Amino acid sequence: MSWQSYNQSLVRYPKHGFSLDLSLMDIAPGYAEALQPRISKAFADMEAVESGAIANPDEGRMVGHYWLRNANLAPTPLLRKAITEPLEALKEFAEKVHTGAIIPPSGGYFKQVLLIGIGGSALGPQLVSEAIGQNARLPLYFFDNTDPAGLDTVISKLADKGLDRTLVIVISKSGGTAETRNGMLEAKAAFESAGLEFGRHAVAVTGQGSKLDLYAIQNHFIARFPMEDWIGGRTSVLSTVGLVPAAIQGIDIDALLAGAAAMDVETRKPDVAKNAAMQLAIAWHSATNGRGEKDMVVLPYKDSLVLFSKYLQQLVMESLGKEHDLDGNVVNQGIAVYGNKGSTDQHAYVQQLRDGVNNFFVTFIEVRKGRHGHSIEVDPGTTTADYLQGFLRGTRKALHQSDRKSLTISIPEVTPFQLGLLIALFERSVSFYASLVNINAYHQPGVEAGKKAAETFLETLNKVRGHLTAYAKTADEIATEIDADPEDTYHCLTHLSANGEVQISIGNTPANDSFQL
Repeated sequence: MSWQSYNQSLVRYPKHGFSLDLSLMDIAPGYAEALQPRISKAFADMEAVESGAIANPDEGRMVGHYWLRNANLAPTPLLRKAITEPLEALKEFAEKVHTGAIIPPSGGYFKQVLLIGIGGSALGPQLVSEAIGQNARLPLYFFDNTDPAGLDTVISKLADKGLDRTLVIVISKSGGTAETRNGMLEAKAAFESAGLEFGRHAVAVTGQGSKLDLYAIQNHFIARFPMEDWIGGRTSVLSTVGLVPAAIQGIDIDALLAGAAAMDVETRKPDVAKNAAMQLAIAWHSATNGRGEKDMVVLPYKDSLVLFSKYLQQLVMESLGKEHDLDGNVVNQGIAVYGNKGSTDQHAYVQQLRDGVNNFFVTFIEVRKGRHGHSIEVDPGTTTADYLQGFLRGTRKALHQSDRKSLTISIPEVTPFQLGLLIALFERSVSFYASLVNINAYHQPGVEAGKKAAETFLETLNKVRGHLTAYAKTADEIATEIDADPEDTYHCLTHLSANGEVQISIGNTPANDSFQL
């Protein structure tokens, strides 16, 4: 650690209060120069993406999330309208909800919002709500899984204030995502049990002509907002996916978009030394040898950013975790991401970070302002904000003393503008890094494989149901009858048993267990 190294390794955007400190990443001298051909290609690739080139060749799609905060960048008038018109429409809709121009069928005002989505369709809105929605006009609740107990818990909370005062936002590009479809049907059943017409409380964010779009029309949803196929789920937070719920909460979405646009301007510049997104990508490449050999631990020192590590987990891992490169070679790329918040984790896994296996680097997020208003002294001359800063700086130094690498991103406070800055920074860093290692950052074949495997299991489950009788059978016997794998059949049977559909008699081994109606 040295003052000279800090000065030489700092990227600052003073007018935005932003800085990126790479002084403790120990990047070898000349590392960026050695990567220069790849860096030049990454800048060219990014220019092509923003110009409307097919950046996702597997799906034949453009990648347009950078246009969302500056519609003038979109390559055609039609695409510009696809950004500006929904933005104005959702602002108008939110205003009508706030003023009572749009009300529940029973009268009064909407008092709370249920968002039904999964992946980026939930994580982005969750991050925004947690980070900058503390004073929201309408509190936001989530169905982000297909766990029935979790759904019941949320419905119970909503019922406390009244389902009749609840606005529901259903988000799914295709309308065929199982978890979101299930959540919507569960919510619909709960509303109908309360004597309410679900559609009169519901809004859809989906692709035009999708299953959800047609369902929304048939069930008389209050409103429908478009979701374009050139926006991926993990980069959709600044599209209708994130902006509809944020606007309804009363969050300043213009400032959120302005922050992202400001970071785009800075990181679009080809000056490597002053480009925070490229510097971040180079640091990742250095730390992981361009092969994902170390994990990224994300530690924001601010409670409101507790979901930032979870958000980055999807953005980074779904974008970079790929089996093949763009030339078809098997490369098994990726960077594992985990984290929670500081200083909480100094009493959890920081012990291993300091003294255990050295298989990671840390991304510290510093928020300089402690609080608005007066702070008491918890020790003579010392406030809680002083302690938080001390723990950040102390942990950073202690890790470096044990040869653990880290970088620090600093912002003045958590505001819509600053959150937009952070989101845009990591979006572009992911795109740059993907280019450096020659992979497609914009598809997710592994996710699709998991969906197909789940569909196969459900098909087996229904076949198992059809071969249950009053006479006891083993998993092997039923598997033979339906031509299925005995272990898959056994797991179907234990699932049915746990949920009261069949009775189980335990044998010496799973193969000896028997099941009957």
